Amino acid sequence: MMLAAEEKSQQAYATFAEVVEELKRVGDIGFPIAAMSLVNYLKNMILVVCMGKLGSLELAAGSLAIGFTNITGYSVLSGLAAGMEPLCGQAFGSRNFSLLSLTLHRTILMLLLASLPISLLWIKLEPLMLGLHQNPDISSVASLYCRYALPDLIANSFLHPLRIYLRSKGTTWPLLWCTSLATLVHIPIIIFLTFKLQLGVPGIAISSFVANFNTLFFLLLYMSYPRAAASSKVEPLTLCTPLVMKHRSSGSEWGMLIRFSIQSCVGVCLEWWWYELMTILAGYLKNPRAALATSGIIIQTTSLMYTLPNALSASASTRVGNELGAGEPRKARLSSTVALGLAAASSTVGLVWTTVGKERWGRVFSSDREVLELTMAVLPIIGVCEIGNCPQTTGCGILRGSARTGIGAGINLYAFYLVGAPVGIVLGFVWELGLVGLCYGLFAAQIACVVSILFVVHNTDWEKESLKAKCLVGENYYASSSSGHQQQQPVKCDEESTVVTFIQEKNNNNNKNSELH
Repeated sequence: MMLAAEEKSQQAYATFAEVVEELKRVGDIGFPIAAMSLVNYLKNMILVVCMGKLGSLELAAGSLAIGFTNITGYSVLSGLAAGMEPLCGQAFGSRNFSLLSLTLHRTILMLLLASLPISLLWIKLEPLMLGLHQNPDISSVASLYCRYALPDLIANSFLHPLRIYLRSKGTTWPLLWCTSLATLVHIPIIIFLTFKLQLGVPGIAISSFVANFNTLFFLLLYMSYPRAAASSKVEPLTLCTPLVMKHRSSGSEWGMLIRFSIQSCVGVCLEWWWYELMTILAGYLKNPRAALATSGIIIQTTSLMYTLPNALSASASTRVGNELGAGEPRKARLSSTVALGLAAASSTVGLVWTTVGKERWGRVFSSDREVLELTMAVLPIIGVCEIGNCPQTTGCGILRGSARTGIGAGINLYAFYLVGAPVGIVLGFVWELGLVGLCYGLFAAQIACVVSILFVVHNTDWEKESLKAKCLVGENYYASSSSGHQQQQPVKCDEESTVVTFIQEKNNNNNKNSELH
């Protein structure tokens, strides 16, 4: 009995070498993603700078168009694509490569279909903005940007799934190199189209989707190269498979992917839209000009700070999904613990930066005295919010990796809209704290979110999640016939049957222990 207890204790706690090894794995996945996010941030800043060079009308219209496309298009596609993370991560861990490839193609097809209603909405931007009594000149130029940006929906419909597909295999360095190369090419293209050919706002929109198509081209080129594919565990022929597979897609498989995608999309959009809501509310404050300008600085600041949490979230989702798919619940728990520890440490970076460097960072965007004073007042609050935002975002990655996307969506709904929004409105308008009050609303939302997610992660039964992963994408994914030959029919597996199996295995283990005793 004492030997069994010691063995159980050794299994429960990770050794120092295991923690170091996990840190290396998380860093190898997360560092290229963080660097890639910085490169994308640089590309977006180039767009805004070029709009500013064209004039105040183009800058205002471009800002409106970018905000509109983020809300109605890019956030939706990004959220829908995130639904493939639990399937791809766990499928790769269980070596179910057929499901991994099938999920990639299904997600691409789903995003292309979702792009159709989004494109119709982009085409109707001008009458929609005029109906909301927006400035006609600004609405006209913004509508022009959206029309020329329509091909970007196609590019993102391929890019998002491909990035998740490669990341699920731990292949993230090629993502960084391809994105960086496309951004380097993007700089001369945007200058040539916008200023040399004098296309103006259409030139900026065209250069944006050209950059994404270049990234897509470089990724496909990399994946088609056999030696590179072999070294990064990428099958060269995967993308050559047609979208309509030879195997008939069962309704349950499609339903599972769509359910994960909708839940992920809701969670992503609810968080993205809250920042846009704060910007809209800032326009109704007593000094809307300074409030809106500062709100724009806040959006740029949070977007830059989001690179670290986003990288940790992606790493946690990949590592947890891989280990659960491989039937290693102990390693999955270790991955989540290490990721949350890194998140807690990295959150201090944002706090120090926005507190110590608040004045210098504010002067990067504006020299207006009112805007600077308001910016210096709210940036420390945004830095404190980062203490909750980084672990919260990482926790969402853990939930995605363990196929619990619905829990994350529910937490975002109540935290941002049932806690954060009321607190921000009361403090901002009733107590007349202005934009500072709205930022305190964001702080309340982040606290509610991080406490809820940490509670869920802390109370996770990793053995149960491992069994669910095995039932979802594991080795028993295909049933065997009575003759012993494998059939191409998926095993019916729901959460209830998994829980029953888990309880039965636990009871069997308890009975064995009692017999030994």
